[in-house]
Amino acid sequence: MSLAAPEPMPDRPERRSFQRVQVKIYGRFMLEDHTEYPCQVIDMSPGSVALRTEVAGAPGERCIAYLDHIGRVEGIITRTFQDGFAVTIVASDRKKDKLAAQLTWLANKHEMDLPEDRRHERLAPRNPITVLKLNDGRQYQCRIIDLSLSGAAVEIDVKPALGTQVTLGTMRGQVVRHFEEGVAVEFAVVQRPDTLDRNIAAHPDT
Repeated sequence: MSLAAPEPMPDRPERRSFQRVQVKIYGRFMLEDHTEYPCQVIDMSPGSVALRTEVAGAPGERCIAYLDHIGRVEGIITRTFQDGFAVTIVASDRKKDKLAAQLTWLANKHEMDLPEDRRHERLAPRNPITVLKLNDGRQYQCRIIDLSLSGAAVEIDVKPALGTQVTLGTMRGQVVRHFEEGVAVEFAVVQRPDTLDRNIAAHPDT
């Protein structure tokens, strides 16, 4: 995959109207050498995005990110910081307008979902045994203790640090709490009842 040369980046009037939005979005990004890594959006506007990552590219390097709910985003790395980097998005004005609409929807959805997350009914998976995978590739068998559409409590021998990005079954999320038997995981997006069992099933790498 390749990127076109970046557009000149003057402060055009329509760009000045775009504001950065803080949303919890997970995804993956690819650098020029075609290596891929997981990431989490810190904040984003239709003209730029800041990513929290364990591996950072170099300023001036082209980058392609695949973000949940957003899709493919292309750009140029403009700066790095302690736990990630910022990208200036290379896109047409039409694409930026679409991004603005997506970000507005996501910001409003996250605000509305906060109280709903606490009221989601607890569910019992058909098979409580699954796999918790860390971003460095380590994976551990675990048992679902408590499950809802927005998160799960799992019995597991290891306790990743709070805020650690993990994958439970096929669902991305982060560790939000420790307890004696294991950890609680908050999913990146609220799940659908009809696909939860399939998504929670163990999918270890072979």
